[in-house]
Amino acid sequence: MGKKVFISDCEGPISINDNAYELAGYFIEEGEKFFAILSKYDDILVDEIKREGYYAGGTLKLIVPFLKAYGATNKNIESYSKENILLIPGARETLEYVKDIMPSFIVSTSYEQYIHALCDFIGFPRENTYSTALNIDEISIINGDKEKLMEFRKIIVENPDFEIIDKIFWRDILKLSIHEIMKNINPVGGEGKKEAVLDILDRFGFEKSDIMYVGDSITDVEPLRFAKEHGGLAISFNGNEYAIKNAEIAIIADNTVIISIIADLFNKYGKEEVLKFIDSFTKDQELAINNYHINKELKIKIKDLNIPKVSIVSDKNIGALIKESEVFRKKVRGEAIGALG
Repeated sequence: MGKKVFISDCEGPISINDNAYELAGYFIEEGEKFFAILSKYDDILVDEIKREGYYAGGTLKLIVPFLKAYGATNKNIESYSKENILLIPGARETLEYVKDIMPSFIVSTSYEQYIHALCDFIGFPRENTYSTALNIDEISIINGDKEKLMEFRKIIVENPDFEIIDKIFWRDILKLSIHEIMKNINPVGGEGKKEAVLDILDRFGFEKSDIMYVGDSITDVEPLRFAKEHGGLAISFNGNEYAIKNAEIAIIADNTVIISIIADLFNKYGKEEVLKFIDSFTKDQELAINNYHINKELKIKIKDLNIPKVSIVSDKNIGALIKESEVFRKKVRGEAIGALG
């Protein structure tokens, strides 16, 4: 069995954080509420309206002028990100284990300052990551723009109507000089994540069916769908509705050891063995752990933890999985972050 490739989203499968949401809360007045409104607006543009040229994760482009208006700089974004990293239990060990057995990459919509801070924190190579480039210092902001943006923020928070938000971003802000900064922000979400996956395949010569992709949100729809359609493993980890609808495997867990086990089986024996293991696991977890060729240390670890729920997604169970996973993700990541698309 040839080498496979492990590709994971960051926020959700690896970290508890939603860094952009947290940055908004730290820098912008009523920033968490403001970000949540824009995140919902982003979901509507992507999932319902399907606006041409707009991709999931666009919230990270939309909030940049407001971060600038409220005093964010490259330096203080980097400092805040370094000081506020929260990992999913087991994530550091999973990444250490998986990158030792197969080429591993993080593909994240998060700003690069956060991803670089996380890489330094856990010892993951920066060169094996894709993230949203942000140089917020590259353009200045005049006082008139700053005041207008603060006024726009107030309007959106007080009246989060789609038409009002749409007008502010695609008419009013375009009249401000600060809108230039938005042109250079290309969030790695949705199609951007799929492009990152294709770049990994092209750079390292993997087949499409070699991919194990782990995601949890609307920004992971395209890479999950791509992996599933081409015979790879498409895994939702504590995913929301968007992720589970496009995944083949759904994991609901408070620890990432199960990801290590699946990665090991996939790398050694291929997809069919993984699916057989999961089918067995859903029927008798202890028997599956004992009977399959699982790394001994991982066997010990998973037996000492809360047993995760692992399911092959089907028409029969998808509704129940979405409900259970969305409730659980809020327990793991908090109500506010867990509710984001």
